[in-house]
Amino acid sequence: MANPLKPLPKNQFDFWQAQHLLVRAGFGGTPEQARALAELGLEKAVAYLVEYEALAAVTERSFDANIMRPPTAEERALQERARRDNDEALRAQIQRERQDRERSDREQLREIQKWWLQRMIESGRPLEEKLTLFWHGHFATGYRTIEDSFHMVAQNAFLRENANGSFRTLVHGILHDPAMLEYLDSDENRRRSPNENFARELMELFTLGEGNGYSERDIKEGARALTGWTFRDDEFFFDPSQHDPTSKSILGRSGEFGGEEFADILLAREECSLFICTKLYRFFVNDAPKLTDTDRLAIAGLAKTFRTSKYELKPVLTQLFQSTHFYAPENRLAVVKSPMQLMVQAIRSFRCPSRELASLISAGDLMGQQLLQPPSVKGWDGGRAWINTSTLFVRHNILVYLLTGHRPEIYDWMATTDGFDAMHLVDGLKRADASLDPKETVMYLLRFALGAEPRPERVAQMLQFLESRGNRIDNDRLLALLALISAMPEYQLC
Repeated sequence: MANPLKPLPKNQFDFWQAQHLLVRAGFGGTPEQARALAELGLEKAVAYLVEYEALAAVTERSFDANIMRPPTAEERALQERARRDNDEALRAQIQRERQDRERSDREQLREIQKWWLQRMIESGRPLEEKLTLFWHGHFATGYRTIEDSFHMVAQNAFLRENANGSFRTLVHGILHDPAMLEYLDSDENRRRSPNENFARELMELFTLGEGNGYSERDIKEGARALTGWTFRDDEFFFDPSQHDPTSKSILGRSGEFGGEEFADILLAREECSLFICTKLYRFFVNDAPKLTDTDRLAIAGLAKTFRTSKYELKPVLTQLFQSTHFYAPENRLAVVKSPMQLMVQAIRSFRCPSRELASLISAGDLMGQQLLQPPSVKGWDGGRAWINTSTLFVRHNILVYLLTGHRPEIYDWMATTDGFDAMHLVDGLKRADASLDPKETVMYLLRFALGAEPRPERVAQMLQFLESRGNRIDNDRLLALLALISAMPEYQLC
């Protein structure tokens, strides 16, 4: 069997391959951006996206760390007085102040969600945000459990900072992360009564994969290694009085292990590289439920690179994005767009307005992806789970909203008074007299919007639509074509 990770021949990296790379290694791009990437050539184009530290970063925004701070000495004294004196009025006052802080924290969370979505839309380093979203689903932590928006944004910053770096750094860092420590009850992991939650998820979801080479005894021993690992306010805290320093036996190795040694034992297992590379493969290449022999061969090659590079991510991503397999026809329209991919790709590719960010966040929730609130520690299932009758309705309507500015109950594809100038999408097709050939325009627009060669019946449908409207192409008709294309089942894929 041929090596699927063999680099794509340089002369085959054209506009359409560059567009595919922009979509998968980011959230898409305009025709101008795809042409610019194609002109760089395969190696430089991949390096441009993967080595994004060389590009200007988005200006950071600060958030309030003290909304959900621990009580001050004065506040603790008031709480004690209310308890001692059974002072109902004082208790009610303390409760109201707590509720006010909780309300403010929920408001800040909504601002953080909009801030991150805006980053995805505007960032000149799209792979950075795409990977941050990937790691957010991998090291899944939900706000409703921890109820501290600053802990969520601090975790988000940590994932972004290390998104294309060392997986070892990510694993060790998440063990020290207050949001994760609280989410997985590490503050309850004490030497006399070890809590197994963190150890179990570290093995099952973060490093090895469910049931992949470990036993219940390994989980129990790992939990002992993590006893005393907790946090105070916004910082990791190791409590030696609650740590079990005695010998543990984990995956055949024995010693007086703590959390760092536990993590390194897991990272040393071959299962770890295969598990992580499988998840990366499904995220970036093909999320079909069953892997083919070629898929497995590609994953094995990526896992070998991962181990050889001591768990550095850049060599793996570079190898993947340069491979013939990544651009193969069977891997086009092979990943179901997540709600964030669906919306952000439309904005970045068509250059349409982002409209109201709060509305997009709400739509993402209705489509099954609320930022900073994955459904469980397993993250989002992704793939076919994104699509059902309810989410498909929202998917169609949110795209019409982005294209036209009209909300679902009032939109009219031919009344795009709040639309945008989409003619830039077809500027390269204009003839000497500035006119556009309907068939050429339809073929190009379909391929650009769908990311693959359109089926003949799709071309016929679009041509029939144009013919019914005078066979003339202007901005309103172009927006109407995009609205029709976005309603196609293929548009849900990338």
